[in-house]
Amino acid sequence: MVAVSASDSTMPTSELVAIERMVDHAPVFANYDADRIRAISQTVIALFEEEDGLDALFGLVRESLPERLYDTAYALACDVAAANGKLADAELQMLAEIRDQFEIDRLHAAAIELSARARHRLL
Repeated sequence: MVAVSASDSTMPTSELVAIERMVDHAPVFANYDADRIRAISQTVIALFEEEDGLDALFGLVRESLPERLYDTAYALACDVAAANGKLADAELQMLAEIRDQFEIDRLHAAAIELSARARHRLL
């Protein structure tokens, strides 16, 4: 989630609020210490500044996230990207990278993306 938000070199308030809301309410975070979000954010930003930082980031994610939650992680990343109502090219590229790294089937990814857009539409 943080990587998608930070991918365009900004972390808009709407995306940070979306991350906080998901950590507070999503069942997957039931036992997660929300105080870790700041440290995780700083780590992601630091990795983005390194030459092979993206590879390192995905290595860390694979170490800590069970494969059965890859689609959940992708869904949450899509929700963060959609939170401010617009998707920057860098966010779209990051979502594509997550899809590739997590081997999310294109049809499943399309369904996840459509549901994120639907949840975050404005009147």
